[in-house]
Amino acid sequence: MNALARTIGVVGLGKMGLGIARRLLTHGYDVTGFDRDSAARSGAADSGIVVTESVKAVVAGLDAPRTIWLMVPAGAATEEVVLEMAVHLSEGDLLVDGGNSYYRDSMRRAEVLATNGILFLDVGTSGGVGGEQLGYCVMVGGAGEAVERAVEIFDALSFDGRAGWRHVGPSGSGHFVKMIHNGIEYGMMQALAEGLALLEARSDIDLDLAEISELWRHGSIVSSRLLDHVTEALSADARLSDVSPYVADSGEGRWMVQEALDLAVPAPVITLALLQRFRSRIDDSFADRLLSAMRLGFGGHQPKHP
Repeated sequence: MNALARTIGVVGLGKMGLGIARRLLTHGYDVTGFDRDSAARSGAADSGIVVTESVKAVVAGLDAPRTIWLMVPAGAATEEVVLEMAVHLSEGDLLVDGGNSYYRDSMRRAEVLATNGILFLDVGTSGGVGGEQLGYCVMVGGAGEAVERAVEIFDALSFDGRAGWRHVGPSGSGHFVKMIHNGIEYGMMQALAEGLALLEARSDIDLDLAEISELWRHGSIVSSRLLDHVTEALSADARLSDVSPYVADSGEGRWMVQEALDLAVPAPVITLALLQRFRSRIDDSFADRLLSAMRLGFGGHQPKHP
């Protein structure tokens, strides 16, 4: 890889974006970054990232051909940054959206950027805040030419190098696969929460839920990183008394359920898991506190209070 390819811009230095930037630093990349939040910029600068004051300055700070990784909230925020990038980037530059954008938006953005010769990849990125140390699961959508430009970046970011990422298909497919991944995650989380809530309800036999979840982590079919977060939360407070039962949803579950309706593909478990999150906002239960604890554990999502 040439020297120019060892430089990268990262726009969006929140929990996930900062973790991605720092992991790239440890793999020998020079990282130039920006975030609209001044506290995020300060934190990134302390990590050794060259922090700028604007998107334009990130572009100006990189030699062509540039590669810039976006890690900003889906929707209007991403749209605004992509449009700004389109003004400042040049033909042959590569823009990677590593956030949770709606896949149809990513398909449209790829077409728009291509008119100016700008390469675009939509990348579903899973791993939460732990991905900085463990590596991420990286689901890449886009043209082969653009993927080839970023192979070593994906190797650096992913869990177990090349094993942790795949080029899953054309533009939009990376975010489509991540959308389905997140819908599955909803169902798995709901099942864990409901099962442990049933155990908790049998107060007459005095079950130690932290011990049981710890047991399940070793050799059980349901062992998982989600269960790791359950065990951590229950070990700290078996009643989860300080965890809000309000369970947020960040959009992907809704998109997946709508896709299931559009394609007439039954997805009852995931649909009900999404509806349970809505119900959590008007009720209070131990299962909901478990769901909030898991989201805090794997993604750093602070429980939201009504």
